[in-house]
Amino acid sequence: MSFSFQACKMVLTSEQVPQTDAQTLKSKHKKQRQRNRPRNKRNRLEDSNTTTPETSATDAASAMPGKQDAVATEKTRDQVMAEREAKKLAKQAKKQKNATTSTAAAPAPPTASTTVSPTPATPATKIITEVEQTTITTKLTTTTTTKVQDAVVSKTTQPAAVNGKDAEAGDKTREQIKAEREAKKAAKKAGKGGGAKVEGVSQQMADLKVAEQVPVPANAAPAATEADQEKKPALSKAERRAIQEAQRAAKAQGQTKKAQPAGKAPPTAVPKEPKRESVSPTKAAASSSPSKCPASTPNGDCRVKLFNHLVCAKEDSQFINDPLVHPSIARLGVQYARRTVVGSNARCIAFLHALRQVVHDFETPAKKEFGRSLDAAVKHHVDHLHKCRPLAVSVSNAYKQFKNQLTQLPADVPETELKELLVHFIDTYIENQIGKAAQAISGFLQEKITDGDVLLTFACSSLIQFICEEAKRRQVAFRVIVVDSRPGCEGQELLRRLHANGIPCTYVLINAVGYVMAEATKVLLGAHALLANGYVMARTGTAQVALVANAHNVPVLVCCETHKFSERFQTDAIVYNELSDPNQLVRGDKCQLSNWAAKGKLLPLNLSYDITPPELVSAVVTEVAILPCTSVPVILRIKPDIGY
Repeated sequence: MSFSFQACKMVLTSEQVPQTDAQTLKSKHKKQRQRNRPRNKRNRLEDSNTTTPETSATDAASAMPGKQDAVATEKTRDQVMAEREAKKLAKQAKKQKNATTSTAAAPAPPTASTTVSPTPATPATKIITEVEQTTITTKLTTTTTTKVQDAVVSKTTQPAAVNGKDAEAGDKTREQIKAEREAKKAAKKAGKGGGAKVEGVSQQMADLKVAEQVPVPANAAPAATEADQEKKPALSKAERRAIQEAQRAAKAQGQTKKAQPAGKAPPTAVPKEPKRESVSPTKAAASSSPSKCPASTPNGDCRVKLFNHLVCAKEDSQFINDPLVHPSIARLGVQYARRTVVGSNARCIAFLHALRQVVHDFETPAKKEFGRSLDAAVKHHVDHLHKCRPLAVSVSNAYKQFKNQLTQLPADVPETELKELLVHFIDTYIENQIGKAAQAISGFLQEKITDGDVLLTFACSSLIQFICEEAKRRQVAFRVIVVDSRPGCEGQELLRRLHANGIPCTYVLINAVGYVMAEATKVLLGAHALLANGYVMARTGTAQVALVANAHNVPVLVCCETHKFSERFQTDAIVYNELSDPNQLVRGDKCQLSNWAAKGKLLPLNLSYDITPPELVSAVVTEVAILPCTSVPVILRIKPDIGY
């Protein structure tokens, strides 16, 4: 109160003192500077403040000796903003004070104006309140600046602290992280049981954190890692294999626990995972295809791993009762599965006859097109046959030609005429591609067969049978050596047919082919398919016979129609083949293979086809001409042009 009273007194006295020449000169210079400054909002406010009597009074009070200048003539922007903030805070504090006083219902304290003079004096009151306000503003500006500095310091120190935490987290080793996780799990379990365990776990966590903060010298790091490696049990290759076998056995039996070798690994040691076998695209496609089935034995791991991607034999009982399959296709599927219809030409002819019956009995659904609906139905039937047994190359080519014919059907023709066109196409295909092609091949070979020839053949081929019968009809003196092999023994059927026609024959198994090859003058072989790279795909054992013939300088002639040519490339019998039933290798109850499924490491393999390289083949006899094996791509390219 004393300070405000003295300030008021000094202000009143300063108003009565006349201005000196220096003060007048100073005011003139000030007005001149105000004229020269730009007229923005801030300068106008300052000019208006300088012209008011209150500011002149404060200037006079600040100009007294012993006191510093309270308000500068020229204020910066930061000072103006600080003053405004101080005024706002003063108003808010005053409002809060008034609210508290009104709620407390207490008499208001005497103001400075009442203490100075009992009579109301408006100018004095204004001067006193402004002086108090200046003191408040100075205090508030100092507090705000200190707060801002503290905030800046805290912001600058906070990233350093965060980086320190990250550095501490990065210094943790894997064992420390695992120990923390175990401690947290134990704390959760102990929280359910009691509080004593929680204290122990917390103490353990504290000890762990203290241990983390202890600096580790750089020289001790390799020693620690070596000690950790020594703690882990070193398992040998045999032990890891035993662990893998135990895991597989547990998985097969449906057990969840994994077996571990006794005395080698601790109870908490996790066994190493077995190495994943690389799955080839062919294996993946075979595993996802519906035609693949498990082996016909109680245990599923009875097949050779090198041929796991191939299709194995199936039972024919699961393909009979299908309401969406035509009876002729269902019957043909059973014949395929039971191997009652064998041979590339025989399977193709049977397929085309069944397809002709399907076309004859087909009825177009309402509001459907004949060609598209028949194509969908035929595709379903072909998939059914493929499930029974993988399709032969001749059957696949015939199906492609039939689909091509479906796309060329006219749209403005009745359904009965379209069926007649398809039936005529099927009959023409059988006649041209199989019947006339066999006659043309036989005509080329009749020029090569002379009196005294000894023809050696392998297994059973309808084309070789037709050629021999034609030579017998021409009354050529020759004889045939039939080489056969188990388990199919298909050469016996060829032997029976040739003997019925009066052709002299000799029958041997493939293990005796080296003894009879010296008597042969020509080797005639049939083929399941002729690949685009010149390799011959035929019954298993064909490659061995061709190899022996090449060793004895006997010409090898492969008789194959062009409808058996395939665009596939293959150099071995592993990429694509057909697995027959392994039980066909069992000859009887006294055979050593009678109980092969119960034996541990015995895995019988019954492949249907093998691959003969073109170096072992002298020529390929087709209905077009006698060609080398390298001419197969040329025939595939010109085949549509020549009408085949």
